[in-house]
Amino acid sequence: MSNTLFMFVALVTHPAHASVNTPGEATAAEVAAFDAAEARARTRRNILGGVAGTRLDGDYPMRLVPAGTHTVGCTPGQRSSCRSDEEPARSVQLTRGVLIGELEVTQGLYAKHVGANPSSFAGCGEDCPVESVTWHDAVAFANAMSAAEGLEPCYTILGQDVTWPAGLDCEGYRLPTAAEWEVAARGGEDFKFAGSDDLYELDAQLITHEVDMVAVTLGPAGRMMANAYGLHGMSGGVQEWAWDWHRASHDQGSPSIDPMGPETGTHRVSHGGSWSGYPLDGRVSFRGRTDPDYRGIVLGFRLARTVR
Repeated sequence: MSNTLFMFVALVTHPAHASVNTPGEATAAEVAAFDAAEARARTRRNILGGVAGTRLDGDYPMRLVPAGTHTVGCTPGQRSSCRSDEEPARSVQLTRGVLIGELEVTQGLYAKHVGANPSSFAGCGEDCPVESVTWHDAVAFANAMSAAEGLEPCYTILGQDVTWPAGLDCEGYRLPTAAEWEVAARGGEDFKFAGSDDLYELDAQLITHEVDMVAVTLGPAGRMMANAYGLHGMSGGVQEWAWDWHRASHDQGSPSIDPMGPETGTHRVSHGGSWSGYPLDGRVSFRGRTDPDYRGIVLGFRLARTVR
């Protein structure tokens, strides 16, 4: 009889005495270890099976964004708010599922792996999103997280020159592509913002300052309502870096299968609005155009990993 079956029989025949270490019975520690192993296996099956929103626990909890065909850009849900670089709406195919950070990278997690906290609002606390990080800081942090967990680093960094040799085949941490980020923020729905058409529904701490200028006091990551994939803060909080170089439009000539943006450019894409931006900048299709060396008090990031 296998150990797994043996423990199962013991639990069924002696439920009240599972903690007693006698021949033929499982100890409490064995039962707990078995349950934990089953939970991990179940989560992995769900992830590999493409169950949207499945949570992968760890030092940096992540949620599954499933493979498939998705529409991005100026969809009906964005109504009359679209900018020229969001048009036309188009279908993109993600050939593999992607794990996306449930929250932005926090100040505490960043300091743990880098040894310093660059945030202008360090007094906000370890659970607040890290900000004042450049795009180059973000890719270096992704490599540091990979190294800490014994995973393959995705990026080769030579000064300001950053390449991604293995592309989506890399098993380590990385920035999401612009397409992955937008698909994740939409959560399989067509709301204007990530999880709602009403920005105020997402965060009760929104404070109106001028005609259509809104600011949010930077607070702990995760305080904002999650979207359908279980992702928090994708509209507001801090604006988030993506991998892609920015391009002027969603032109139909660009690749629609696993798009990774232009090969060259001058500005990187950033998404999601911030605590100190216009409300419409928090729309799921909004694509900021930011110098990768810019260190702003509204800029942070979240990480991604390819499901293999």
